[in-house]
Amino acid sequence: MSIKSVAVIGAGHVGVPHAVMIAKKVPTVRVTIVDDDARKIAAWKSSLLPFYEPGLQEAVEEVRGTNLFFSTDMKEAVGSADIIFVSVSTPIKQGGSGAGYAPDLQHWERIARLIASATSAPKTIVERSTVPVHTADLMARVLEANSGGQQWTVLSNPEFAREGTAVVDQASPEKVMIGAPPTETGATAAAHLAQLYSAWVPESKIIVSGLWSAELSKMTANAFLAQRISSINAISALCEKTGADIQEVAFAIGFDSRIGSKCLEASVGFGGACYETHLRNLVYVSRHYRLKEVATYWESVLRMNTYQKRRFATQIVGSMFNTVSGKKLAVFGFSYKKNTSDIRDTPAIDICRALLAEKAQLAMYDPRVAEQAIQVALTSADGQEQHIDVDSDPYIAASGAHAIVLLTEWDQFHNSRLDYQRIYATMQQPAFIFDGRNLLDHEALRQIGFQVFGIGKPRPPQKKDEEALAREQMEQVALEARVRAGAAKPAEASSPKPPADSPVGLASPLRDPLSETIGMPPSPSPLPPFEKMETFGAMA
Repeated sequence: MSIKSVAVIGAGHVGVPHAVMIAKKVPTVRVTIVDDDARKIAAWKSSLLPFYEPGLQEAVEEVRGTNLFFSTDMKEAVGSADIIFVSVSTPIKQGGSGAGYAPDLQHWERIARLIASATSAPKTIVERSTVPVHTADLMARVLEANSGGQQWTVLSNPEFAREGTAVVDQASPEKVMIGAPPTETGATAAAHLAQLYSAWVPESKIIVSGLWSAELSKMTANAFLAQRISSINAISALCEKTGADIQEVAFAIGFDSRIGSKCLEASVGFGGACYETHLRNLVYVSRHYRLKEVATYWESVLRMNTYQKRRFATQIVGSMFNTVSGKKLAVFGFSYKKNTSDIRDTPAIDICRALLAEKAQLAMYDPRVAEQAIQVALTSADGQEQHIDVDSDPYIAASGAHAIVLLTEWDQFHNSRLDYQRIYATMQQPAFIFDGRNLLDHEALRQIGFQVFGIGKPRPPQKKDEEALAREQMEQVALEARVRAGAAKPAEASSPKPPADSPVGLASPLRDPLSETIGMPPSPSPLPPFEKMETFGAMA
């Protein structure tokens, strides 16, 4: 069979880059992206795309209107397609059995019913979004039940492209995986899909496997990547206590060919729509099959991620004399990583909420995230107004601030791109920088006058002026004289000194500002009416 027409259901982060690349690489195929969100489809037809992805604007404009089309007409798109890619969301259940871990498959069931009603003949359905094992079976059963018992073929073709480099990844993928059922029709459908990809993907990179292996592979890949991030973050905490440098440790172990250097950058934690969602799904599936130890193992990766965010926020409060109440903090970056406008499960949300709970006044800047998205993400459940300003310039955000909190590794925040000498001159003193991505040149910033804290970085000893040193020496001499005279106890028997990393002058241990804000299920935020729409590609 020669594929002439393709339908892609879901105009989100998974569906669109993939569809655009098919249109670019196979100009003889008509590609239609369909979604029931009319505003989103209108945006894809305009010059202002719904989300930012490097290179996507140019790629869309190259093929849009030629062999790439956007539509809200499901019946027409599905009815004329030879093959149907499904790229819809699989969020976590927020209530009922398995809440917080179990996948919510309502979108997949709904799409299966819509497909069955839109065409009279069975077609090949391809899962693109990451789904739990046996989702293909669910799709096939719903399709069969709603088409008079006709047999449908459902393949798994998981998306391995990364946000921020999706266009490049689609153009030159490391692999393309196709999972097929062990039937003759399944093998034939997989061969046709492989033929479509062969227009630009070498045959050696196209992997054909069993259906369940393909569904589990993407979830496992995300779990392994999240595990590496949590592992290096765990070592970063140890580095801060011992004086080791996490970047030097990561560089050293990265030379080991068994380990490699990818995903060894210590940070405030992982985010995005994939890692946490798929880890929770994996925990749920493991519990379902009574694999308690397996579930506990993967849940520990989630706990470490929560710990890292909590630890970073605690460090900010503790380093600023155990209070940020009423202090302006400039937050640089809100997306979960650079080169994307995606804020789903970004660590910035938990950290900012913790700082707001401490009554900090936040001035936000992100080069790609819209002001409305930030305001909605940080609005409290009861609609209470928060101390948040969203600025269009990092210099404005930092002006008058007590500290800069860097949460996203955007290149433009680097020392070579921003004038930190100018920023320092406009800030309150002492001026702090908390580098949650180890992006900046810390020594250069300290030379300017900043007090700098990174992730897993050794803290330089505090410099004391000559007068303070002389005073300490005199006090020590006087104490020794009193000891010899029997008027005082030796220093060893006196009251213990506070730990070296405790804030000076604190009468009680540093409390944890995230004890009630991070690690708990997020409270729902009030959304504008159009944000409440349930759409195919809203989360995909």
